Amino acid sequence: MQTNDGRTGNADLGKALCIITGASKGFGRSLAQLASPLLRPGSVMVLVARSGDKLREVQSEISGTIPAKDGLEIRCVEADLGRKEGLQEVVRVVSGIEPPAIDHVLLINNASALGDVSRFAADFTCLAEVDSYLSFNVSSMLCLTASVLKAFPRRDGLRRSMVNVSSLCALQPFKSWSLYCMGKAAREMLFRVLAEEEPDVRVLNYAPGPLDTDMQLEARSLSGDLELRQTFNSLHASGQLLSCSQSATKLMQQLLRDEFESGAHIDYYDV
Repeated sequence: MQTNDGRTGNADLGKALCIITGASKGFGRSLAQLASPLLRPGSVMVLVARSGDKLREVQSEISGTIPAKDGLEIRCVEADLGRKEGLQEVVRVVSGIEPPAIDHVLLINNASALGDVSRFAADFTCLAEVDSYLSFNVSSMLCLTASVLKAFPRRDGLRRSMVNVSSLCALQPFKSWSLYCMGKAAREMLFRVLAEEEPDVRVLNYAPGPLDTDMQLEARSLSGDLELRQTFNSLHASGQLLSCSQSATKLMQQLLRDEFESGAHIDYYDV
C-alpha cells in the first residue's frame, strides 16, 4: 500500500527491537500480547515495569502463543522509571542489545501514573511531590526516548518509531486532574518537537480512549471533581469503556499502515 509521501504499509513490524514500558498490566500488557506475533523471527521484545512477577507472567503468556521456531527473545526489566537507577537499568539493557540485521526500533512509552486526582491545582504546594510525579511521567520518558535514539542512530534500512501513549487530557483540561493533564500535555508537546527535530523518526501520540483498567477505577472513585467522577461512572455503568485489546489493536493498525503524520495526535475514536 502506497501513501501520499511514498511510504508503504507493512504486513508486520519487521525484525525489530520492540520496547514497551508499563507492560505488566492493562494497556501495556495488551500491547505486548498484540505486538509479539507481528515481530519477525530474530526480534527482541523488552518489557519494562515495576513488577517483575507480572512481567514474567506476560512473558510466559507470549511464549505460549509464539512458536519457538519464530525465535522471539523476550527480556523483562523490573525497574521504577521514576528513579535514576531504574532508568539507567533499562537503558543498559536496551543499549546492550544488538540483534543482527535489525530493521526496526519501536519504543512505546506507555508507563504513566494518574497521580492524586482528589485535589485541585491550588492544593499542590509541595515541590517534592510534584517533582516526583513529573520524574516518572515526563522526565524518564524523555530520557528513555533520547537514549534509545542515541543507542540506535539513523542508518540506511533502519526504521525508528517512537510512540507516546497520550490522552484527551493532553488537549483538554479536566478539573482535579492537574498533575495528569500537565504530564500528558508535556509528553505530547515533547513528541511534537521530536517530530520536527528528527524527520526520519516516525513519531506518534496515540490516545487510547477511556479504558477499563485499574486507573479508570481510581478515576471514578477518587476524582475530586464530582461532575467528572459521575461522567466516568456513567461510562462504566453503560458499558462504554473500551477493553485494552480493542484500543491496542487500533494502535498496531496505525503502526502497520504507517500513514500518520509524524508528531500527530491520534485518538482511538479518530480511526
